[in-house]
Amino acid sequence: MNDSTPALRVAMIGHGFMGAAHSQGWRVAPRFFDLPLRPSMDVVVGRNAEPAAEAADRWGWRESETDWRRVIERDDIDLVDIVTPGNTHAEIAIAALEAGKHILCEKPLANTVAEAEAMADAAATAAERGVFAMVGYTYRRVPAATFARDLVAAGRIGEVRQVRANYLQDWLVNAEAPLTWRMNKELAGSGSLGDIGAHAIDLAQFITGQRLVSVSGILETLVKERPVLAISHGLSGVAGTERGPVTVDDVALFTGRFESGVLGSFEATRFSTGRKNAFRIEVAGSLGAISFDLEELNTLSFYDATAPALERGFTRILVTESEHPYAGAWWPTGHLIGYEHGFSHQVRDLVDAIAAGTQPTPSFADGLQVQRVLDAVETSSGNGSAWTSIPD
Repeated sequence: MNDSTPALRVAMIGHGFMGAAHSQGWRVAPRFFDLPLRPSMDVVVGRNAEPAAEAADRWGWRESETDWRRVIERDDIDLVDIVTPGNTHAEIAIAALEAGKHILCEKPLANTVAEAEAMADAAATAAERGVFAMVGYTYRRVPAATFARDLVAAGRIGEVRQVRANYLQDWLVNAEAPLTWRMNKELAGSGSLGDIGAHAIDLAQFITGQRLVSVSGILETLVKERPVLAISHGLSGVAGTERGPVTVDDVALFTGRFESGVLGSFEATRFSTGRKNAFRIEVAGSLGAISFDLEELNTLSFYDATAPALERGFTRILVTESEHPYAGAWWPTGHLIGYEHGFSHQVRDLVDAIAAGTQPTPSFADGLQVQRVLDAVETSSGNGSAWTSIPD
């Protein structure tokens, strides 16, 4: 890629943790992948001018802005990257699509099924005009996870028979940790279920190639109130004496049935003491099994049940060969990559699809399907864990 490559002018709405990760992807991808369009990091948007300007300076955006509506009206922006809390996704994405902007939107797609349906409808209409939208389930693009999908699709584990997925964190174990937007249902939609459980749902469906059709689940809020953040004397992020209600789940446990009839077990919690970011998925089949652990993201465990009995056992595959998904763009074999690389892979796939005029995946329709699973789990929990169907 060189200066003659057509530009893809990007605006990012929101910043913070995900803003840093997405900025890394936009900045690094064109330097390691031969992209058909040249991402241009033009503007980052935040509610407050000073933090937005600081984010632009730190992460390499040309300018900052405080009004996302002004940004999507600009003729010099081609794509809008949404990394704001879930309650704003629908309004921003629909307006940007109607303005002719491509979209990358963080997961989960929205806070409610109705919002997600409106977003998917807007995306389908925009696609008819060659304007495309993608939802950011980035863990699909960890090379080992993509390779797991490839092995399953190639029949290496035979008929899928059982799925286990759990996503365990512990950053809320301290009951005095302050109340943030992620613990407010109006802003976040749900707690552990949508924040990290959505990843487990999407990756399980991605690797198996099957969708969930019904669920039975239970949600629990372990700490009902937390200190409210106080802002005073120029300081932010300080816990005050006031306490506010936690209105989302802390723990989500559910069983799911896939379209083939296969059962899967799922767990998502931010209360698993000692687990920092333990996302694990195992798929067992008639001829073998695969096991992936995000905390060992450069490796995939593969069990070949067709091998002689004396030779069977999970094999640790180091997914760094140039033939492995995405790996050839990076370092020599055995030189490891990290969490941030998935965001560069996301940019590569999105830019390739836009340039080719094809729908990138996961689409907003895919995001809507995950939203329906989240909604079904919540409905099931409210109905005594009754099995709840997921609309097709």
